[in-house]
Amino acid sequence: MVLTLVILAVSALFFAIGKIRSDVVAVCALILLMAFGVLTPEEALSGFSNSVVIMMVGLFVVGGAIFQTGLAKMISGRIMKLAGNSELRLFLLVMIVTSAIGAFVSNTGTVALMLPIVVSLAAKSNINSSRLLMPLAFASSLGGMLTLIGTPPNLVIQDVLTDAGYEPLSFFSFTPVGLISIVIGIMVLLPLSKFILAKRKNDDKTDKVRAKSLEQLVDEYRLADNLSICVVGKDSLIKGKTIVELDIHNRYSLSVLEVRRETTRQKGIIKNVNQMLAGPRTVLQEGDIIYLTGDKAQARRFEEDYLLELPEKSGHGGMEGQGGLDFYDIGIAEIVLLPMSSLVNRLLKEVGFRSKYNINIVGIRRKGEYIMDNLADVRLHGGDVLLVQGTWTNISRLGNEEEHWVVLGQPLEEAAKVTLDYKAPLAACIMLLMIAMMVFDFIPIAPVTAVMIAAVLMVLTGCFRNVEAAYKTINWESVVLIAAMLPMSVALEKTGASAAISGSLVSGLGAYGPFTLLAGIYFTTSLLTMFISNTATAVLMAPIALSSAVEIGLSPYPFLFAVTLGASMCFASPFATPPNALVMQAGRYSFMDYVKVGLPLQIAIGMVMVFVLPLLFPF
Repeated sequence: MVLTLVILAVSALFFAIGKIRSDVVAVCALILLMAFGVLTPEEALSGFSNSVVIMMVGLFVVGGAIFQTGLAKMISGRIMKLAGNSELRLFLLVMIVTSAIGAFVSNTGTVALMLPIVVSLAAKSNINSSRLLMPLAFASSLGGMLTLIGTPPNLVIQDVLTDAGYEPLSFFSFTPVGLISIVIGIMVLLPLSKFILAKRKNDDKTDKVRAKSLEQLVDEYRLADNLSICVVGKDSLIKGKTIVELDIHNRYSLSVLEVRRETTRQKGIIKNVNQMLAGPRTVLQEGDIIYLTGDKAQARRFEEDYLLELPEKSGHGGMEGQGGLDFYDIGIAEIVLLPMSSLVNRLLKEVGFRSKYNINIVGIRRKGEYIMDNLADVRLHGGDVLLVQGTWTNISRLGNEEEHWVVLGQPLEEAAKVTLDYKAPLAACIMLLMIAMMVFDFIPIAPVTAVMIAAVLMVLTGCFRNVEAAYKTINWESVVLIAAMLPMSVALEKTGASAAISGSLVSGLGAYGPFTLLAGIYFTTSLLTMFISNTATAVLMAPIALSSAVEIGLSPYPFLFAVTLGASMCFASPFATPPNALVMQAGRYSFMDYVKVGLPLQIAIGMVMVFVLPLLFPF
């Protein structure tokens, strides 16, 4: 028992210092428990197969899909309309919305759902996301106190009461306690998040200054100004013809940027967009959307000559991107031509960008001037900045030709930032399906299964560019941290440390009256939850609280509510609950940030509830 407590104390010390990554500290503690024989290898590694850990992995993927499809941006836009320009109103909305969802969905699921939305909200409002993410995690736990199914400890005390022959709690018996907790949470977190969390700085500002965004490139080269869009209708004269047959460049002085094909099924929910770089042999089909750049009068003449349709009239209105341009499969980037390159002083049409690299040149920047017309006859100079267009993969391959040019920015990273907004309705349906499976009892599917189904559906239905993009959304540090800390509860229970600590503390306080005993149960539960899971703590403490209340002839209800509050309202540690761990990396928090913000909230809730619980559930 002593050895286990020493390992736990040393681990907590390293967590607090923050010099070593938290997941490394947790794994080292786990190895020590195995090496000294406290845990068997099976017990030590059980955390990595725990349903909570698997659920976290799946929820990272679901949350990533919500962000990748632009669904987070859409939802955050709606919330932004309610918040206006008020930072206070935004904070309150995040707390209230998250708490409401947390009443019916697991706190882990709530945070995974809201995390990308809140990050998007913070970016739109120019607020440091660290100010909102920790309150987000805490609000999910506060909301869990609103209903019977909000958090596992609520179900634990329900089972203890019914097993002992007491009247079971109703679905909304917890609601008054939850509402009071949320009010306390808002009052405490509002000043603490403003003065402690908002001071944290992001480390990625230098990257943002160096690399131009896609929106900046579109504006700089004025691509939208010369962009025309037309659709091949059923009566169009170019069906079945190739680009080279039309001779668009010579006859109309226009360039075909892209040919897009869209397919929609299931009443618009399932939508696929196929972007193609227009080549000489591209055969045009009915429904194709043609993106042209050049003089708009010539574009109108081209449309009239071949009986082409406008996007609105044809039912294609998808022009939500940067000035009508989208970059799902095809992107743009800048390359700088080196002075010693063999391409210098050659005409652009002689270089063969299209045939060699499958890349189009859509603009040239030379000494502050922009060349956008008759590019084929432009002679290249050293130092020219070429705006290239092609598939993201082909653009990234240009980096291999370092003797000719330098690619500015990271094209594949830019591609990852482009939202697949046409998949947003599908992602929303999958998300709602997951929530329904987790909320309604008549659906015989476990929460972890529901999350796994949703995660796999997000990948299979194309809400990510590829499987690798889905893997990149998983925060492995948080996953390993929780998986390594879960077996700690086994070690504490196995060695008798948990029973010894909780039993002595609670029994010693019983003689000082019911309020003191109530406070002792709450704070003992809170202390234990910092080191073992909240569910395990509730299982351990609930029978002790029940027997303590019975011994002094009092109603067990307020004491059992103190147990579920102490187990659920644990905010002073990043690994006390999965939501705390989920936001740790995204908010760039240290262990001490949780102590500075979470501990005052934990104490405040305890102090208030010691006097409120007997009013709601008399002794």
